[in-house]
Amino acid sequence: MAKVTIIGAGQTGATTAHWLAQREFADVVLIDIVEGMPQGKALDLSEAMPVIGSDAKVLGTNDYADTAGSDIVVITAGLPRKPGMSRDDLLAANSKIVRNSVEKSLDVSPDTIFIILTNPLDPMAYLAMKVSGLPRERVVGQAGILDSARMRTFVAMELGVSVQNIDCYVLGGHGDDMVPLTRHSNVAGVPLNKMLSADKLGAIVERTRKGGGEIVGLLKTGSAFYAPSAALAQMVEAILLDRHLILPTSAYLEGEYGHEGIFFGVPVQLGRIGLEKIIEYDLNAEEQSELDRSANHVREVIESLGIE
Repeated sequence: MAKVTIIGAGQTGATTAHWLAQREFADVVLIDIVEGMPQGKALDLSEAMPVIGSDAKVLGTNDYADTAGSDIVVITAGLPRKPGMSRDDLLAANSKIVRNSVEKSLDVSPDTIFIILTNPLDPMAYLAMKVSGLPRERVVGQAGILDSARMRTFVAMELGVSVQNIDCYVLGGHGDDMVPLTRHSNVAGVPLNKMLSADKLGAIVERTRKGGGEIVGLLKTGSAFYAPSAALAQMVEAILLDRHLILPTSAYLEGEYGHEGIFFGVPVQLGRIGLEKIIEYDLNAEEQSELDRSANHVREVIESLGIE
């Protein structure tokens, strides 16, 4: 069975382990610096496996040696946002955590593929690729699946239709300047602007952009973890099962959408090698302008890392 390591056994990491163990296509290692915490969560999850009928093994550890030979390493470790904080406020603290996680993982799993979740997402994915020296195929970030799922949720709430009938596409940086592509989004093939008034569609776009902050404000002591972890599990599945599945993913651009040298949310085909190819939508001038603005912000944050 494949092996997936999740770095960070907090709410998001542990819930990702839950989703993966339930699907039974990989054994899972939860690693954290807090002694006892990953071991306790892993044991609890292991004891749930007989109930749901899964033979996936879940191990909790504080030792990177136990992660050796991982097919995929998911990095969720980092400080969560608190009310009033932006994702960019986490840059300095979380960059140290991501750097350490990548270096220690790569020592024992040299052939692994990294999936980054730690915020600010796009700069942290860039950091992971530069620190590891890996090609872009083997370092991707989870953001667009979550943002698109939030938009689908809000559309479903407004229209009273199944989320399965709704396709929404959110590109760009994982922040307040993300770009929901309303023209490309639809309900059972009908464009959103034919189903919703301009005011209601605008409100959904704004709520999507502020989706993470809305949850942080409600929880007060943490950030979202159910939906982000479900999105991570979807990416892991797409890679391990070689699905060639196209998902909105943070990827290193080499000229796509007119940008290069940054990680940015775009449609990515994921398979066993990781990133297989980037899909380019035909954007109009307004959409390209919004994407450019988002890319410029991501570039500024990445440059502040001081990494060549």
